[in-house]
Amino acid sequence: MTDTLTVAVFEGDGIGPEIMRPTVRILQAISECYETFDLEFATLPAGARHYAQTGVSLPPDSLNQAKSADAILLSAMGDPSIRYPDGTEISPQIELRQELNLIAGLRPVRVVDGHPSPLNTPNGKSIDFVLIRESTEGLFASMGRGTVTNDRAEETMVITRDTSEFLFRQAFHLAALRKSAGRGPGRVTCVDKANVFRSFAFFRSIFEGEAERHPDLAADAAYVDATALRMVQAPWDFDVLVTENMFGDILSDLGAGLMGGLGLAPSADIGAEHAVFQPCHGSAPDIAGKGVANPMAMILSAAMMLEWLGDRRGHAGLNDSGARVRDAVEAVLKDGRTLTPDLGGTASTEDVSDRVIAAL
Repeated sequence: MTDTLTVAVFEGDGIGPEIMRPTVRILQAISECYETFDLEFATLPAGARHYAQTGVSLPPDSLNQAKSADAILLSAMGDPSIRYPDGTEISPQIELRQELNLIAGLRPVRVVDGHPSPLNTPNGKSIDFVLIRESTEGLFASMGRGTVTNDRAEETMVITRDTSEFLFRQAFHLAALRKSAGRGPGRVTCVDKANVFRSFAFFRSIFEGEAERHPDLAADAAYVDATALRMVQAPWDFDVLVTENMFGDILSDLGAGLMGGLGLAPSADIGAEHAVFQPCHGSAPDIAGKGVANPMAMILSAAMMLEWLGDRRGHAGLNDSGARVRDAVEAVLKDGRTLTPDLGGTASTEDVSDRVIAAL
């Protein structure tokens, strides 16, 4: 019996459509290999370009269709030259995150053997960990609502028990999945600043309570400054890191730097009912239309989508297909002959996409 799944597609701005088109083509190619599932795609309008044309960045109908889809695939959005009247940039991805209550932001950090990284990795060591960033509160909770006077500016940190408990459940679940797949030792590290802020002491206490429910997994905690140092000195020591919104925002870019750039950095934002998958990089309007954008982060985000759907539905074919797409991207990286300019190559977006399909 074939399981038909609907994917809501937001093509985005700038290079967004250029990296989304080959990603959908790859998803169609991999789904044709399986008789147990079929993917249908619904392309929905949103973004800075749409706002410039209509005055609406995320139409209600697009939001409603996204809510009814099985998963949401979102490309790079925004354009610095198109802004709201208050001067802020168009960010439908943040609106989706808030509307769908997407609490857990997953940022994998994985360096493929043979692909250059800014770090010299010792023999026998490999960088393969996941940073989970809380995405709805923390210091971002007061975004747009902070107070500023001539002499003082103030923002508010918000940590709630319900959100933190969901976040930590996701972290331990992911650690268990990675352990069963042989990709990690089954350890979750809470990253905070509990030695200074009462909000983070509260955050850590909730983490410790969740850790007690998982005696088969290891749990520890580290301060964010020490973690940033460790990410440079010995990132191969990490398995699953879980942290607050602002800290996660900063550390996830450091993780992307370990991989060689944002062009290789996928992400997922997970809630209780919905999930959005998108690359970590921006819309890069300076190279839009030139055909040189790196599609790998977008393709790897799609691979995460397949694995999330597989885990959610208990569907081995979806899990397997996600792993195959990721392996295909990593094979192209390791081969090194078909890379876009951001990775030191001369290949086009389509060249890379064709090589990934060939690797599949």
